[in-house]
Amino acid sequence: MKNLLLLSAAFGLMACSAADTASDKTAEGVKAAATDMIKAIDRPLPAPADDLRTESIGNNLYVIFGSGGNVGVSVGDDGVLLIDDKFEKNAEGILAQVKGLTDAPVRYVLNTHYHGDHTGSNAQMAAAGAELVGHVNVRARMGMTFENKTFGRTTKAVDESLWPTTTYDGTTTMEFNGDFVNLLHTPNAHTDGDSLVHFVRANTIHMGDNFFNGLFPYIDVDAGGTVAGMIAAHDKALMLANNETRIIPGHGPMASKADLQAARDMLQTIHERVKARMEAGDSLETILASNILQDYAKYASFIDETNMVRIAYRSISGE
Repeated sequence: MKNLLLLSAAFGLMACSAADTASDKTAEGVKAAATDMIKAIDRPLPAPADDLRTESIGNNLYVIFGSGGNVGVSVGDDGVLLIDDKFEKNAEGILAQVKGLTDAPVRYVLNTHYHGDHTGSNAQMAAAGAELVGHVNVRARMGMTFENKTFGRTTKAVDESLWPTTTYDGTTTMEFNGDFVNLLHTPNAHTDGDSLVHFVRANTIHMGDNFFNGLFPYIDVDAGGTVAGMIAAHDKALMLANNETRIIPGHGPMASKADLQAARDMLQTIHERVKARMEAGDSLETILASNILQDYAKYASFIDETNMVRIAYRSISGE
């Protein structure tokens, strides 16, 4: 395993401590210094296949939608950088979609967190020559077996071939395909190892599963996730964003700053409602029976109102 301090002509990585911020790279001075337009690639989008479809979001950035988490794609002279890679079954399809965009190789895969719908194709991507990059806690979680109390099942360690081989802690900045790309750890948010990925010049943020657009989020309490931490992750992204920022959620359609603000406000409301009931002495069963999230029923999917209350309760109580 390598700590993330990797320098090459095409790709520059500078590891920072957890106390450091990305302010130096996101400052107006950096944006003003990078005045050249990112070279456009004029090539039609690949046809949808295997439940996957690719959408251009400008500045040679793309998103591959379909089963599993949304995959960010940066294409340019330095090659291809992927953000997450869905399930194992999607590996061939992802590579085919990328091949439809460029003949350049996939050089890096950035894992926003450890879940298998975002890291499942890691082994195949590594076999194709990609470097696997993630926060130190992503690698650690992938090597653990522990109980998931939310769903009453065991989360098993996965084969080492899936683990990131290059890790970072805190904040790391990459220079790739003519952009500054900041990886920002968001402690105890969706999990304990989440990263936001900020393309500074392209004014684009990949949130990973720190953001479920239009859905109740899954917060993996047993892997260190908390509602408060996820709210803080939203706040961090909102500070980086403006009204033109393109936001890629872990799940759901492309989003704006207003969409992210709405999700953040919903989470804050859920946290406050559950906490108020707990402070009043209500048990979990009583809170569930009160149906306190009925006005948010439209956000229910695999995380419904009941699961969302359970997650908030466990997050606040520490149980």
